[in-house]
Amino acid sequence: MVADNDLKTSPKTETVAERVRRLQAEAKLLAKDHIRALSDQMVAVEQMAAEIAEGGEAYPPGVRELASRLVEDLDSRVQTLEAIVSRTL
Repeated sequence: MVADNDLKTSPKTETVAERVRRLQAEAKLLAKDHIRALSDQMVAVEQMAAEIAEGGEAYPPGVRELASRLVEDLDSRVQTLEAIVSRTL
């Protein structure tokens, strides 16, 4: 068996500009995935904070209050993050 090294059938070499565009597109996709993961984790923390805020006497009052404020803050932060991403990516 002989390898076919015909240059006419080999793929076109990527130019620097094409490579830059490809890498930028890959970076944007990775960034979008990373931001989605951040948003998911923020929602998970928000849910846990809500459970603690509503947990009653098992949790100290200061912890319940902090968790309650965290729920409100994270909700608005997640919405802000999603709004920014929808405009830029």
